[in-house]
Amino acid sequence: MAKRTVKIGISARLYHPQPESVGLLGKTLQYLEQSVAHWVMSRDVLVFMVPSIVQDSPMQRSNMRLADYVGALDGLVLQGGTDLSPLSYGEEPLKPEWAGDRVRDAYEMELLHEFMEAGKPVLGICRGLQLINVALGGSLHQDIPSLVEDAIAHEAPEYDRHTHPVQFAEGGLLARLYPEQTGGQVVSIHHQAVKVLGKDLTVEATAADGLVEAVRWTGRGFVVGLQWHPEFHTPGKGELLDGEPLLQAFLDEARKRRW
Repeated sequence: MAKRTVKIGISARLYHPQPESVGLLGKTLQYLEQSVAHWVMSRDVLVFMVPSIVQDSPMQRSNMRLADYVGALDGLVLQGGTDLSPLSYGEEPLKPEWAGDRVRDAYEMELLHEFMEAGKPVLGICRGLQLINVALGGSLHQDIPSLVEDAIAHEAPEYDRHTHPVQFAEGGLLARLYPEQTGGQVVSIHHQAVKVLGKDLTVEATAADGLVEAVRWTGRGFVVGLQWHPEFHTPGKGELLDGEPLLQAFLDEARKRRW
Protein backbone atom coordinates (compact mmCIF):
# COMPACT_ATOMS: atom_id res chain seq x y z
CA MET A 1 0.00 0.00 0.00
CA ALA A 2 1.34 3.42 -0.93
CA LYS A 3 2.30 5.67 1.97
CA ARG A 4 -0.13 8.55 2.48
CA THR A 5 1.29 11.93 1.51
CA VAL A 6 1.64 14.14 4.57
CA LYS A 7 0.30 17.70 4.32
CA ILE A 8 2.00 20.33 6.47
CA GLY A 9 0.77 23.87 7.01
CA ILE A 10 3.19 26.76 7.49
CA SER A 11 1.97 29.93 9.17
CA ALA A 12 2.21 33.07 7.08
CA ARG A 13 4.61 35.92 7.64
CA LEU A 14 2.78 39.24 7.39
CA TYR A 15 3.92 42.43 5.69
CA HIS A 16 1.86 45.48 6.60
CA PRO A 17 1.75 48.34 4.05
CA GLN A 18 3.92 51.33 4.81
CA PRO A 19 2.41 54.85 4.78
CA GLU A 20 2.38 56.45 1.33
CA SER A 21 3.71 53.30 -0.34
CA VAL A 22 2.33 52.38 -3.76
CA GLY A 23 2.25 49.18 -5.73
CA LEU A 24 3.24 45.97 -3.96
CA LEU A 25 4.60 47.76 -0.88
CA GLY A 26 1.23 49.44 -0.44
CA LYS A 27 -0.49 46.06 -0.01
CA THR A 28 -0.84 43.68 2.90
CA LEU A 29 1.25 40.63 2.01
CA GLN A 30 1.24 37.12 3.42
CA TYR A 31 4.23 34.97 2.53
CA LEU A 32 6.65 32.26 3.61
CA GLU A 33 10.40 31.87 3.40
CA GLN A 34 11.52 29.48 0.68
CA SER A 35 14.14 27.95 3.00
CA VAL A 36 11.49 26.78 5.48
CA ALA A 37 9.21 25.38 2.79
CA HIS A 38 12.03 23.53 1.03
CA TRP A 39 13.37 22.10 4.29
CA VAL A 40 9.99 20.56 5.14
CA MET A 41 9.39 19.48 1.53
CA SER A 42 12.75 17.67 1.48
CA ARG A 43 11.03 14.65 3.07
CA ASP A 44 8.47 14.30 0.26
CA VAL A 45 5.59 16.06 1.96
CA LEU A 46 3.20 18.68 0.64
CA VAL A 47 3.48 22.15 2.14
CA PHE A 48 0.70 24.75 2.29
CA MET A 49 0.86 28.29 3.61
CA VAL A 50 -2.07 28.97 5.95
CA PRO A 51 -3.24 32.56 5.40
CA SER A 52 -4.70 34.61 8.20
CA ILE A 53 -8.45 35.16 7.89
CA VAL A 54 -9.71 38.73 8.28
CA GLN A 55 -13.41 38.53 9.01
CA ASP A 56 -14.15 42.17 8.14
CA SER A 57 -12.39 42.11 4.78
CA PRO A 58 -14.42 43.59 1.90
CA MET A 59 -13.57 40.50 -0.15
CA GLN A 60 -16.41 38.04 -0.58
CA ARG A 61 -15.76 35.16 1.83
CA SER A 62 -17.38 31.96 2.95
CA ASN A 63 -17.49 31.14 6.64
CA MET A 64 -14.01 29.63 6.43
CA ARG A 65 -12.17 29.49 9.75
CA LEU A 66 -8.59 28.65 10.68
CA ALA A 67 -10.00 25.52 12.32
CA ASP A 68 -11.07 24.31 8.88
CA TYR A 69 -7.43 24.22 7.78
CA VAL A 70 -6.58 22.01 10.75
CA GLY A 71 -8.94 19.33 9.48
CA ALA A 72 -7.19 19.29 6.11
CA LEU A 73 -3.60 19.31 7.37
CA ASP A 74 -1.45 16.90 9.37
CA GLY A 75 0.86 19.30 11.18
CA LEU A 76 1.92 22.92 11.56
CA VAL A 77 5.22 24.80 11.31
CA LEU A 78 5.31 28.26 12.88
CA GLN A 79 7.99 30.10 10.91
CA GLY A 80 10.21 32.93 12.10
CA GLY A 81 9.91 36.64 11.49
CA THR A 82 9.19 39.83 13.37
CA ASP A 83 9.07 40.25 17.16
CA LEU A 84 6.05 39.31 19.21
CA SER A 85 4.24 42.30 20.64
CA PRO A 86 4.91 42.77 24.38
CA LEU A 87 1.18 43.53 24.63
CA SER A 88 0.62 39.83 23.91
CA TYR A 89 2.25 38.94 27.24
CA GLY A 90 0.95 41.84 29.31
CA GLU A 91 3.80 44.32 28.93
CA GLU A 92 4.31 47.63 27.15
CA PRO A 93 7.05 47.92 24.51
CA LEU A 94 10.13 49.44 26.15
CA LYS A 95 11.07 51.00 22.80
CA PRO A 96 8.91 51.73 19.72
CA GLU A 97 11.06 49.42 17.59
CA TRP A 98 10.19 46.51 19.90
CA ALA A 99 6.43 46.89 19.35
CA GLY A 100 6.25 43.67 17.33
CA ASP A 101 3.22 42.47 15.37
CA ARG A 102 0.15 41.86 17.51
CA VAL A 103 -1.98 41.05 14.46
CA ARG A 104 0.27 38.14 13.59
CA ASP A 105 0.45 37.11 17.26
CA ALA A 106 -3.33 36.71 17.47
CA TYR A 107 -3.54 34.82 14.17
CA GLU A 108 -0.76 32.38 15.06
CA MET A 109 -2.01 31.83 18.60
CA GLU A 110 -5.41 30.83 17.27
CA LEU A 111 -3.76 28.53 14.73
CA LEU A 112 -1.53 26.98 17.42
CA HIS A 113 -4.41 26.30 19.80
CA GLU A 114 -6.51 24.74 17.02
CA PHE A 115 -3.73 22.30 16.11
CA MET A 116 -3.07 21.48 19.77
CA GLU A 117 -6.78 20.87 20.35
CA ALA A 118 -6.83 18.50 17.36
CA GLY A 119 -3.78 16.64 18.67
CA LYS A 120 -1.73 17.45 15.58
CA PRO A 121 2.00 18.20 15.85
CA VAL A 122 3.46 21.70 15.90
CA LEU A 123 7.05 22.76 15.29
CA GLY A 124 7.94 26.37 16.08
CA ILE A 125 11.07 28.00 14.63
CA CYS A 126 12.67 31.11 16.19
CA ARG A 127 9.65 33.43 16.60
CA GLY A 128 7.62 30.20 16.59
CA LEU A 129 9.21 29.10 19.87
CA GLN A 130 8.48 32.49 21.39
CA LEU A 131 4.88 32.34 20.13
CA ILE A 132 4.37 28.92 21.75
CA ASN A 133 5.81 30.21 25.02
CA VAL A 134 3.62 33.33 25.11
CA ALA A 135 0.49 31.46 23.97
CA LEU A 136 0.93 29.19 27.01
CA GLY A 137 1.26 32.08 29.44
CA GLY A 138 4.99 32.81 29.32
CA SER A 139 6.83 36.05 28.65
CA LEU A 140 9.94 37.30 26.83
CA HIS A 141 13.00 39.45 27.39
CA GLN A 142 12.26 42.31 25.00
CA ASP A 143 15.94 42.79 24.13
CA ILE A 144 18.77 40.45 25.08
CA PRO A 145 21.76 42.83 24.70
CA SER A 146 20.29 45.56 26.92
CA LEU A 147 18.27 43.49 29.40
CA VAL A 148 20.13 40.21 29.95
CA GLU A 149 23.40 40.48 31.86
CA ASP A 150 26.38 38.45 30.57
CA ALA A 151 24.45 37.21 27.53
CA ILE A 152 26.40 35.86 24.57
CA ALA A 153 25.79 37.27 21.09
CA HIS A 154 22.49 35.90 19.76
CA GLU A 155 22.44 37.96 16.57
CA ALA A 156 25.03 39.49 14.26
CA PRO A 157 25.21 41.33 10.92
CA GLU A 158 26.02 38.09 9.10
CA TYR A 159 22.47 36.94 9.98
CA ASP A 160 22.06 33.31 8.84
CA ARG A 161 25.78 32.66 9.19
CA HIS A 162 25.75 33.53 12.90
CA THR A 163 26.12 30.41 15.04
CA HIS A 164 26.64 29.40 18.66
CA PRO A 165 26.51 26.13 20.63
CA VAL A 166 23.51 24.79 22.54
CA GLN A 167 23.36 22.17 25.28
CA PHE A 168 20.58 19.54 25.38
CA ALA A 169 18.64 18.90 28.59
CA GLU A 170 19.34 15.44 30.00
CA GLY A 171 16.57 12.94 29.32
CA GLY A 172 14.69 15.24 26.95
CA LEU A 173 13.41 14.70 23.43
CA LEU A 174 16.49 16.24 21.80
CA ALA A 175 18.79 14.07 23.91
CA ARG A 176 16.88 11.01 22.67
CA LEU A 177 16.93 12.14 19.03
CA TYR A 178 20.69 12.79 19.20
CA PRO A 179 21.93 10.00 21.51
CA GLU A 180 25.59 10.46 20.57
CA GLN A 181 25.57 14.22 21.29
CA THR A 182 25.10 16.48 24.30
CA GLY A 183 24.38 19.49 22.11
CA GLY A 184 25.46 21.12 18.87
CA GLN A 185 26.29 24.25 16.91
CA VAL A 186 23.22 26.05 15.57
CA VAL A 187 22.23 29.07 13.48
CA SER A 188 20.38 31.22 16.00
CA ILE A 189 19.44 34.84 15.25
CA HIS A 190 17.23 36.67 17.75
CA HIS A 191 17.31 39.67 20.06
CA GLN A 192 14.42 38.47 22.24
CA ALA A 193 14.26 35.32 24.38
CA VAL A 194 12.14 33.38 26.85
CA LYS A 195 11.95 35.12 30.24
CA VAL A 196 9.14 33.25 32.03
CA LEU A 197 8.46 29.74 30.75
CA GLY A 198 4.90 29.01 29.64
CA LYS A 199 2.57 26.55 31.37
CA ASP A 200 3.40 22.86 30.85
CA LEU A 201 6.54 23.65 28.87
CA THR A 202 9.92 22.10 29.64
CA VAL A 203 13.31 23.33 28.49
CA GLU A 204 14.97 21.09 25.89
CA ALA A 205 18.13 23.11 25.19
CA THR A 206 19.97 26.18 26.43
CA ALA A 207 22.76 28.45 25.23
CA ALA A 208 26.00 28.97 27.18
CA ASP A 209 24.46 31.98 28.95
CA GLY A 210 21.50 29.92 30.15
CA LEU A 211 18.94 31.40 27.76
CA VAL A 212 16.34 28.97 26.45
CA GLU A 213 17.00 27.61 22.95
CA ALA A 214 14.37 24.86 22.72
CA VAL A 215 11.15 23.94 24.53
CA ARG A 216 8.67 21.07 24.50
CA TRP A 217 5.07 20.92 25.66
CA THR A 218 4.58 18.17 28.24
CA GLY A 219 0.91 17.68 27.42
CA ARG A 220 -0.58 15.09 25.10
CA GLY A 221 0.88 15.63 21.66
CA PHE A 222 4.01 16.91 19.90
CA VAL A 223 4.61 20.65 20.34
CA VAL A 224 8.27 21.67 20.09
CA GLY A 225 9.86 25.09 19.72
CA LEU A 226 13.40 25.82 18.52
CA GLN A 227 15.04 29.20 18.89
CA TRP A 228 17.45 28.25 16.12
CA HIS A 229 16.87 27.81 12.38
CA PRO A 230 17.29 24.16 11.31
CA GLU A 231 16.30 25.13 7.76
CA PHE A 232 19.63 26.98 7.51
CA HIS A 233 21.62 23.86 8.47
CA THR A 234 22.85 22.46 5.17
CA PRO A 235 22.82 18.62 5.29
CA GLY A 236 26.33 17.22 5.45
CA LYS A 237 27.79 20.43 6.87
CA GLY A 238 29.37 18.74 9.85
CA GLU A 239 29.87 21.73 12.14
CA LEU A 240 26.11 22.42 12.37
CA LEU A 241 23.56 20.26 14.17
CA ASP A 242 21.81 17.96 11.71
CA GLY A 243 18.16 19.03 11.54
CA GLU A 244 16.95 15.79 9.94
CA PRO A 245 16.27 13.74 13.12
CA LEU A 246 14.00 16.47 14.48
CA LEU A 247 12.22 16.99 11.16
CA GLN A 248 11.67 13.23 10.89
CA ALA A 249 10.27 13.06 14.44
CA PHE A 250 7.83 15.86 13.61
CA LEU A 251 6.72 14.19 10.37
CA ASP A 252 6.40 10.79 12.07
CA GLU A 253 3.94 12.40 14.48
CA ALA A 254 2.09 13.99 11.54
CA ARG A 255 1.56 10.55 10.00
CA LYS A 256 -0.09 9.12 13.09
CA ARG A 257 -3.85 8.81 13.45
CA ARG A 258 -5.17 11.70 15.52
CA TRP A 259 -7.60 11.47 18.41
